[in-house]
Amino acid sequence: MKKNITLALLLFTLFTANAQKKATDSLKKLIATTKEDTTRVMLTKELAGLYLYSKPDTVLILTQQGLQLSKAAQFPKGEAAMLNLRGGVYELTGNYPKALSSHLESLKISEKIKDLVGVVKNLHDISNIYSDEGDERQSINYALRAKSIAETARMQRSLSIILLDLGDSYEKLNILDSALRYTRQEYLRSLKSNETDIICVGTNNLGNIYSKMHRPDTALYYYRKAILYAKRMNSYEVICETTIGMARIFKQQGQPDSSLYYARQSIAAGWVGGFTRHVLAASQFLTEYFEKQGRLDSAYRYQKISIAAKDSLYSKEKTSAFHNLSFAENQRQQDIQEQQAAYRASIRFYMLLTVIVFLVVMAFVFWRNNRRNEKAKRLLQLQKEQIQTTLGELKTTQTQLVQREKMASLGELTAGIAHEIQNPLNFVNNFSEVSRELMSELIQELGKGDTEEAKAITQDVIENLAKINHHGRRADSIVKGMLEHSRVGTGQKQPTDLNTLADEFLKLSYHGLRAKDKSFNADLITHYHAGLLKANVVQQDMGRVLINLFNNAFYAVNQKAKTAVDGYKPAVTVTTLTENGQVIIKVKDNGTGIPDAIKEKILQPFFTTKPTGEGTGLGLSLSYDILVKGHNGTLDIISKEGEGAEFIVKLPVG
Repeated sequence: MKKNITLALLLFTLFTANAQKKATDSLKKLIATTKEDTTRVMLTKELAGLYLYSKPDTVLILTQQGLQLSKAAQFPKGEAAMLNLRGGVYELTGNYPKALSSHLESLKISEKIKDLVGVVKNLHDISNIYSDEGDERQSINYALRAKSIAETARMQRSLSIILLDLGDSYEKLNILDSALRYTRQEYLRSLKSNETDIICVGTNNLGNIYSKMHRPDTALYYYRKAILYAKRMNSYEVICETTIGMARIFKQQGQPDSSLYYARQSIAAGWVGGFTRHVLAASQFLTEYFEKQGRLDSAYRYQKISIAAKDSLYSKEKTSAFHNLSFAENQRQQDIQEQQAAYRASIRFYMLLTVIVFLVVMAFVFWRNNRRNEKAKRLLQLQKEQIQTTLGELKTTQTQLVQREKMASLGELTAGIAHEIQNPLNFVNNFSEVSRELMSELIQELGKGDTEEAKAITQDVIENLAKINHHGRRADSIVKGMLEHSRVGTGQKQPTDLNTLADEFLKLSYHGLRAKDKSFNADLITHYHAGLLKANVVQQDMGRVLINLFNNAFYAVNQKAKTAVDGYKPAVTVTTLTENGQVIIKVKDNGTGIPDAIKEKILQPFFTTKPTGEGTGLGLSLSYDILVKGHNGTLDIISKEGEGAEFIVKLPVG
């Protein structure tokens, strides 16, 4: 059986060596043609890394060469890397004192040159050495130090390996819930990123954990996966640990042949890889196995192997050397902590001194500023009095401007009223004159005795009097309407037909502008909604809003008409409708439009685009306040420069 196992491992070694041979041959050629500088050091490091788990003696030779090259090239990073690799070889072969010494020396160099990657790797490797020595608590301490730096520097791969080994330490301490959490977390992450080496170690560690949790089927599942990955990576160490784990499970299940098969695989892989620690574990298992089988010759043979491996690993000299190195490192860390404490104390002292100096300076500054503030207060008092005087003058001026705006609106209304009254008065005068002439003719016809003609003339007079009465009533309604508008209102709202109100003020505004400029003409287009709901408004205030909107629209189309090309026809469109419980009035013109630069300013008090003397800049501002503050409505503006503007008034119904 032993010959068969050895032969199988030999064939496996030859098979996996072919895959590795291409990479090593390529590196050897590069090293042979590269100058003795830092590049050659790093190539030697890569080559040694390929041999780490298969040819430890070769790694020791390569690291010695790399150390010499690094010192010659004054390349401390290379020295640290070679020492780290050497420590890895000593750890795998069970020489823990030399492994610890190499890693501590590498750690000092990495700390000196501030190579965080090197620091993390060495702390992690030292953690593994303490784990191999059975000191899991110390192993966890070093692992946590490495984890803290790796997290800060965002070294994800290093962090994954550290967390995996933390899980391994918790497994050996039988803290299985923590072990499973760390190990499974990194195993699942490595599956997504396809990191074969982490998957390999993770599956082996999961097998160990589930074995201790008394779940043998799950443990065997992960052990078998681990063997597949280990063979692919040529990792004898994982094969050693995985196969001995399987041997223990088969022993518990009463399958001695399978147990013996995997135990022999484990010790054979340990011999081939030179892993004394795993040879010790496997030989102890086989010794116990053959003792129970009553095969004392085989038990004796493996006991001798076990004793030799144990002496190699834990001789008094090695144990003493390891403890001395550990004590020296602890002392070094204590010295570092004391130095850091002294440094922090000095920093606190200088900070306190700085604060004291700062407070003294600030006290002087406050004293000087206090004197300046007293002077500033007196000056501010004088300025305050001047500002209050100026503010009073501004308020007076503002009141005058508001009154001027009202008077300007009144003037425009007056011109419109004059034009509106003139039409019915002309009719009254004309029909009165005609009636007078007809009465003269009536007298003549009666004198002649022509009663038929007299009756016809009388009928014409009656019709003329009816027309005179009609136009007289029209003039009377205009006067009453304007009296209602000019009357000082109570501010009470009442249901109002906005169709009628809009139509009246549209005509008044148009005729007011016509009175000032006889050449002005524009199309008045109206779309009044027949079933428009009445809105509760203060009629005088709403009239002022409408007259301002209409005046602005006519002003815009008139300005464009003065500069537009032939074919332009000024038009103002008024539309009313009811929508979503609101009465909407739209006033649209095809005038000059509002430039984008001033859209946000046109509702501000005293802002106007009209020439000096033609506007106060209060019309739209007052309209906005009446609608929003007085009637809970809104005023929206849609405009495109050069094409016109549309003002949209929305008022709540009721």
